[in-house]
Amino acid sequence: MRNFRWLVVPPLSRGMTVACVAAAVAFGQAAHAQSDYPNRPITLVLPLGAGGAMDILARGQFAPKLSERLGKPVVVENRTGGGTVIAATSVAKSPPDGYTLFFVPAGTLTTNATLYKNLPYDPGKDFVPIALTSKLGFVLSVHPSTPVKSIPELVAYVKERPGQLSYGSTGIGATPHLAVEMFQRAAGLQMTHVPYRGMPQATNDVVAGHTQMVFTDPPLAQSLSADNKLRPVAVSTLERIPAVPAVPSLHELGFKDFEAVSWHMIVAPAGTPKPVVDRLHAEFKAIVASPEFQQQALKMGLNAIDSPPPEALKRYLDAEILRWGELVKQVGIAGTQ
Repeated sequence: MRNFRWLVVPPLSRGMTVACVAAAVAFGQAAHAQSDYPNRPITLVLPLGAGGAMDILARGQFAPKLSERLGKPVVVENRTGGGTVIAATSVAKSPPDGYTLFFVPAGTLTTNATLYKNLPYDPGKDFVPIALTSKLGFVLSVHPSTPVKSIPELVAYVKERPGQLSYGSTGIGATPHLAVEMFQRAAGLQMTHVPYRGMPQATNDVVAGHTQMVFTDPPLAQSLSADNKLRPVAVSTLERIPAVPAVPSLHELGFKDFEAVSWHMIVAPAGTPKPVVDRLHAEFKAIVASPEFQQQALKMGLNAIDSPPPEALKRYLDAEILRWGELVKQVGIAGTQ
């Protein structure tokens, strides 16, 4: 008969027993919280003010549709100030339980990482991506009084006046600012940057002739060009924008792989349980795919996105942080705020 060796396990100390019991209780509570999610209202935080494109999507699409799908209220909260830093910091420090979500523009998670010297949150570590919802391309536009009707003409016009012309943007380090910097570097141009508080102000000053060029939102470009107040010459996306289908992309005009877009993403505090993240990803993806959202996005000049899963989205976010961070450094505005 084969001999057996018995492994004698010493009894646990009282401290170890208490610790094991506590861990088991905590695990059980976490598992119950995930299986019971959601059991109370959810807050969707925006770092921008009411009335803007993201606010319209949050209040008109995400909040009511997510509430209907989950069976719990979804409250939209605008936390403005600090160049979106205040809202991002508060969300990063919120409990990672799926009840605080962040609807965020690209710059908050990309350019801010390099733009600010002492950013109180880490865009790559303090958030878990849930869903990419839309992308926004921009329309490079000039004042109709200029003798510019195409990109070659614009390049020649600016080169004949190095440093004499100016362009507007929505602020230092914002995508419309960096888009012009990308274009200037690719074309060998030199213009003066004039930052504004928002897109309407930046666009209006081109219309008024105070500045000569701006990367503006598609709906603005569409309406103003129809009234002959603005002349679109190119778009910042790889493909043409449906709102202005006659306007070619810089990519197709020879600026290979030129793409300067802002995107909108739903994220949650890092540490949010994976089952909750996966559930929310599926819900937001379904909302974005709905005809109502697609129609609203098209009306606003947005491209609705069929979001990749959270794991792939994290890789995309990390790559975007590096890409825009390098450009911020090249432009010379890194760590200036």
